[in-house]
Amino acid sequence: MSISFKNDYSEGCHPRILETLSHTNTVQQDGYGTDEYCQRAADLILQKANAPQSKVHFVSGGTQANMLVIAASLRPHESVIAANTGHIYTNETGAIEATGHKINAIEGINGKLTPTQVQQVLDGHSNKPHVLKQKMVYISHSTEMGTIYTKNELTELSNFCKANNLYLFMDGARLGQGIMAEDSDLSLEDIALLTDVFWIGGTKNGALLGEAIVIAHSAIQEDFAFHIKQRGAMLSKGRILGLQFLELFKDDLFFDLAKYANEQAMKIKQTFIEKDISFWAETTTNQIFPILHINQISQLSQNFSFHHWRKIDEEHSAIRLITSWATNKSSIDTLIDKIVRLK
Repeated sequence: MSISFKNDYSEGCHPRILETLSHTNTVQQDGYGTDEYCQRAADLILQKANAPQSKVHFVSGGTQANMLVIAASLRPHESVIAANTGHIYTNETGAIEATGHKINAIEGINGKLTPTQVQQVLDGHSNKPHVLKQKMVYISHSTEMGTIYTKNELTELSNFCKANNLYLFMDGARLGQGIMAEDSDLSLEDIALLTDVFWIGGTKNGALLGEAIVIAHSAIQEDFAFHIKQRGAMLSKGRILGLQFLELFKDDLFFDLAKYANEQAMKIKQTFIEKDISFWAETTTNQIFPILHINQISQLSQNFSFHHWRKIDEEHSAIRLITSWATNKSSIDTLIDKIVRLK
């Protein structure tokens, strides 16, 4: 069996979570997220984000989180702006469109959006009410290209959105990895302050499953639980989600796991750099995209599994290698040894 570098959810969950789930297994709790574990986890997240007025809701997956937030936030005639690499545009089977909302996709800069780009979309939809009204800007941190927003970039985008009556929504599937990138100056507290709604990804950072949606804007907070229930996302055993986030955040395990994943990816990246191999995207998180000759890709494929990300030319393609909170250091060493030997 090959060693997988295809994604960061190939493993189950951190052992501490399994232990917590086990020893609380027969403790009776109320259902549908009203249990004490969900409440304590929500309080802890808001404390660490310094966002006491925000509300937290736990759901099971990322596509579900994106669909719920966008459907709950937008009226029928409103749309969401996203980079054309954004997960809602490329990898969610039309989930957003199925709720009745169009995605205005635009070419991002390394997976990120700027106020200038958003303004171009607004300028192209001036014939109102005959065209859709843009109401939300969707971004990811880290992005689908493994890149991150700086505090200044997010501040500029946040200010622009406020000035133009747009919600700013951050997909946090790999939020931990974005915050813990070696060159990051953006904290959880900054994100909570600068966005109207964001979510914290547990699935890709140590949890069995689960994401925590954090809502700052009062209009999105209103009736959000109704949207969760109506769309089949309210788990009767919501305790499972709350317990996991409680364990992840009680002593910053969440951030430690993200940092570890990033560090392992950077070890691999450095080996490619030493081989004079270039990258499709410049990243400091747990995703790297080396551009390899098809013969080199074939050599790596003998022992490792990964995504063939993008064809560069007839002889070269970018692949994606991704590390997780549980990537074994011996697997890293084995890959590095193979990279060194590439011809």
